[in-house]
Amino acid sequence: MRTPRETVAEAQELLDAGRPFHAHEVFEDAWKSGPDDERALWRGLAQLAVGLTHAARGNVTGGARLLRRGAGALDEWMSQAGQRRPYGMDLVGLTGWARELAGFVEEGGARVDAGARAPRLRG
Repeated sequence: MRTPRETVAEAQELLDAGRPFHAHEVFEDAWKSGPDDERALWRGLAQLAVGLTHAARGNVTGGARLLRRGAGALDEWMSQAGQRRPYGMDLVGLTGWARELAGFVEEGGARVDAGARAPRLRG
């Protein structure tokens, strides 16, 4: 099992390499094996990564929907936990990235380059 900081570092490497589905799996592992009070955090991050996966594969509707769902989950977690930078991650920046990318995907209707559009987890 990875520590939360190891999870963030490994997921960032995968995102930077254009492998968002694999980053999703790293986040999903943290979601399913981590403490209950962090489950929504990791689930939201997993949704962002799989949203990017769908956007990179040209699934406009699924990509935008999951990016927005993940952003909403992170907003909810921040309001309940009172944290904006768990493990050094910039959740406000991530939610902004997700919503912006969702709009871009819907407007353009084309695939995105997952590596080029990868978020910076730590801002």
